[in-house]
Amino acid sequence: MSSWRRHVEQRFIEVAGTTVPEPGSGATWNRWAFFARLAEEDLSLARLSEGHFDALAILAELAGPRPEPGSRWAVWAAKPASLEFSGGRVRGVKPYCSGARICTHALVTAGDRLLAVAPGTPVTGSWPATGMAASDSLDVRFADAPATPVGPPGGYTGRPGFHHGGIGVAAVWYGGARAVARPLVGARDPHALAHLGAVEVALTGARTALERAAEEIDADPLDRERQAAGRALRVRALVAETAAEVLDRAGRALGAGPLSHDEQHGRRVADLTVYLRQHHAERDLARLGEMVTGATW
Repeated sequence: MSSWRRHVEQRFIEVAGTTVPEPGSGATWNRWAFFARLAEEDLSLARLSEGHFDALAILAELAGPRPEPGSRWAVWAAKPASLEFSGGRVRGVKPYCSGARICTHALVTAGDRLLAVAPGTPVTGSWPATGMAASDSLDVRFADAPATPVGPPGGYTGRPGFHHGGIGVAAVWYGGARAVARPLVGARDPHALAHLGAVEVALTGARTALERAAEEIDADPLDRERQAAGRALRVRALVAETAAEVLDRAGRALGAGPLSHDEQHGRRVADLTVYLRQHHAERDLARLGEMVTGATW
């Protein structure tokens, strides 16, 4: 294990022992700002931490088992997957399981069910990625592992918190983009200054969108106005586009120097590049377009 991955794991253990506001609690922006600060420190750390706190919020919302003190949770909901659940046991392989070797518990999706499980067996070599390497997102194999259903069938994606949590991920992207942009601060070359100005505009717009979304969620945490899904799609798309612009402009302004000689900056660029691929891009834009069709602007 690399020294950096050991550092990230130790920090995750520390962070998992803290408390953050739940989404819709009246302090949603404080929750997301916390995730963004962690992302500025390290994106893998933020990924692990956001997953842990998302799991705690899900357990509270769906009346799942009470987390034990000192436990570290994950949410493993990636597709495709071949998990089968029957007789109180789950079997099969789940991909992209962040924290596969450090989390003590996980929420996993199997069909339309959400299950609480103890982590299965990580598949060695299934996460050789350079970007987000410290997130330890290996495939995990479950062999008739005991599993406890959490919520009713479809409850995981059918609750308002599913969309609120999706914006929490965008807050992590935002923090990662801020970290990538940091070397531009203090630039003197006029072209680099122009890129810095454009980055400032984009990041300010992303933060404003996140803050407004947090206010709207706190005003309607149960989504009685039926705005959660569209809000999440809009904010995630905006923040993802902002992060992509930051990656592009930072690279054009700084050239190969920081990528070649600054290990931390190179890791941040690689991590953000990989993590942004969690965004569903055109598929989400198409869903948003379907919502917009027929609406009055």
